[in-house]
Amino acid sequence: MARNTETTVIKKYANRRLYNTGTSMYVTLENLAAMVKGNEDFVVKDAKSGEDITHSVLTQIIFEQENKGGQNLMPITFLRQLIRFYGDQMQMVIPAYLESSMTAFSREQETFRGAPTATHNPVQLMEAQVRRNTELFREAMGMFNPFVANALGGADAAKRGAPAASQPKAADPDDLAAMRDQLAEMQKRLEALDAKKG
Repeated sequence: MARNTETTVIKKYANRRLYNTGTSMYVTLENLAAMVKGNEDFVVKDAKSGEDITHSVLTQIIFEQENKGGQNLMPITFLRQLIRFYGDQMQMVIPAYLESSMTAFSREQETFRGAPTATHNPVQLMEAQVRRNTELFREAMGMFNPFVANALGGADAAKRGAPAASQPKAADPDDLAAMRDQLAEMQKRLEALDAKKG
């Protein structure tokens, strides 16, 4: 299905009903899930305040899908790991990493679906995707903390048998502490900006 270029506004009322302003009809979470699958772009707004609540509604859709029998996409181990990241220093890196990983996986899905089993082993294709995801994570870490990215790169270099001279040195604890302080300061500034907007 061709992607709709216009963003549809869905209004959510106090009685939890969802109203599609594009079709002038009430819709369900199931309808919104079908819109996502059909590449239809929409934003969900609180009918009273006008606040963008798209994130919470999409999370609700995932919750409902996960509760349907036999449709679990998120393994328990993944869910536990995800919960551990809330409030952690890594929390700011995870959204960009997950988004990049899903984008890369979406690009590869046609290869997974269309690859003849005689020429492409699905397990090998999945392993290649995991390697790409690891590289994406290293790049994301490099944006926020080059010391950790270098340490990750060094571990991989050691596994590949790279000479010790080419491997980065372990991060200095003082440098890591300074980086943590800088991240905390950035977080305070972002929170102050959010408070001004509100």
